[in-house]
Amino acid sequence: MTDDPAGGLVVTGIGTVSADGFDFRTALGRRGYKYLPAASQYFLAAAKGALAQAGPGALEAVGPEERGAAVGTNSAAVALHHMMDRTITATGAEDLSPALAPYFSVNLFGSRLATEHDLKGFNLTFTSPRVAGLEALQAGRRAIAAGRARRLLAGATEEALPEGEPGADRPESGAVALVLEPASAARSRGAAALGRVAVRSFFLPPRVAA
Repeated sequence: MTDDPAGGLVVTGIGTVSADGFDFRTALGRRGYKYLPAASQYFLAAAKGALAQAGPGALEAVGPEERGAAVGTNSAAVALHHMMDRTITATGAEDLSPALAPYFSVNLFGSRLATEHDLKGFNLTFTSPRVAGLEALQAGRRAIAAGRARRLLAGATEEALPEGEPGADRPESGAVALVLEPASAARSRGAAALGRVAVRSFFLPPRVAA
């Protein structure tokens, strides 16, 4: 299967965040972010950087219902889920943090992004192991091509895995965010097109993988 349904889209903003030295107060502001999971903070900061590079009008040129988001993650919720399991086992569910408890649902890790930037076209979360970020780009582009929205914020965010989890010795903590819009829209507002992205996915039969 080949995916290139939104070939007219260009990247006008890129934001990256590394967990090393990250301080949400510097990246996002001192109030309103303290109790968000780290992976949510990372992606909010990456999106902020991407939108700053994309420039004024990247989202505002269209209505809220024409803005969409697609976020991929492999490990954003793993450490938090481990902490929740330990708390429930040790002392009971009543000792879970009210601020963090809703994030047992991985879909909420990108919800603050949609709220802050009024993204009402769609807000999708992808968790396919190893390819979640690519899947977010692929599905986001398809949604744009289908007319679900005209602007897209897409990317991936990760949190360090707990000790003992496979891959914990190779942490991928941080986030990357891309702003995508039609090339014609970028030209009309004088924004630089940084490039294009496309994703191809294939099905590998189990007997071949073996």
